[in-house]
Amino acid sequence: MTTLGSAALAEEPAPKASPPAQPAPAVKVHRHRVVRHIRQRHDDNDVVRHARQHHDDNDNAQAGLSERLNKNTVAIIAGGLGSTDLAVAQDLAAVLDDGDNLRILPVVGVGGGRNIRDVRFLKGVDLGITQTNLLARAQANREIGTLSDKIVYVAKLSNAEVHLLVRADSRISTIAELRGRTVSLGEPGSGSQLTGHEVLDRLGITVHEVNLAGADAIARLRAGEIDAFMLIGGKPVPAIAGIAAGLRVLPVPFAKPLRDDFLPATLGSDDYPGLIASGREVETLAVGTVLVAYNWPKDSDRYAKIEKFVGALFPRIAQLQASPRHPKWREVNLAATLPGWTRFAAAQEWLDHHRELEAKQRDQFEQYARAHGGSAASAAERERLFGDFVKWSEARAHH
Repeated sequence: MTTLGSAALAEEPAPKASPPAQPAPAVKVHRHRVVRHIRQRHDDNDVVRHARQHHDDNDNAQAGLSERLNKNTVAIIAGGLGSTDLAVAQDLAAVLDDGDNLRILPVVGVGGGRNIRDVRFLKGVDLGITQTNLLARAQANREIGTLSDKIVYVAKLSNAEVHLLVRADSRISTIAELRGRTVSLGEPGSGSQLTGHEVLDRLGITVHEVNLAGADAIARLRAGEIDAFMLIGGKPVPAIAGIAAGLRVLPVPFAKPLRDDFLPATLGSDDYPGLIASGREVETLAVGTVLVAYNWPKDSDRYAKIEKFVGALFPRIAQLQASPRHPKWREVNLAATLPGWTRFAAAQEWLDHHRELEAKQRDQFEQYARAHGGSAASAAERERLFGDFVKWSEARAHH
């Protein structure tokens, strides 16, 4: 048997005659197709360019937004949850926030000495609320260096009272009876701890100290696990204002060893109806609080940011002193000074300018009163009329 392959190899077929040659067909050049392809490539390039341009525009817009937000956001380090300092910072945000033009960012902190350190060293912190006695203490001990040329104050705020709480059924009736007892003085580095140390040390009272945040200290006190809880804050402190029963306030006397750095104060039933019997007041101590900033150079962005904050805050103090803001705003006097410390330059310039303006307005008021033959019956009435005159003058200036 012969395979197909072998048969093919065994015999070759005769070659066929080649067909007659045909003329080659004419080549048609489709120029419109070439043009269309070139145009398509151009269109594709335009799409890529537009996409790149859109991406670049988005990047530029986001970069611009980032720069604007960082220039106009002021971070204020305050106290812990439930503290008066945090309530004050939240009031500032509520009244001064102006969209992307100015944003106030309250930051939950520990307060006291820690806030001074944060303003001094943390890049993201612009302002801080602390106590005047702790500012002086930090300057004296120099634990974080010399501060007089590094920290400036924007404004003195209000007073913060010493709150000393025990259980309602406790037999402890005086601060001296806390000797050897377990007392929470707040978180480490807080204003409550540092000021608590000063009070107890000057009174010669040694306690077993524990360091608990407000809510934890209240829970442990209720449970009988600690004997007392000391808290420094402007009355009423939100963390304890709502306590209905079970605890009471212990007096802290204005003793001679405390008189150099503390003020006499009282806490009343109006402040804490659940802690103090109706109509009664309990004596205690108070220290000043202050809003501080780092001493930035005048040509820096950080200086400009705080200057903008001052320009928004100072004219709106009256709004902050009205309900529903914290009552402590009513104690604020922008003109009050802090001896031994320098005021933030833009804040001082604002006060100087408005002091001159007020002097001119008083002169105009006196001229007006004399010209119309009017005189107020009392100094208080005259001040009221002057206030009305200032409002009238400002309203007229804006028309």
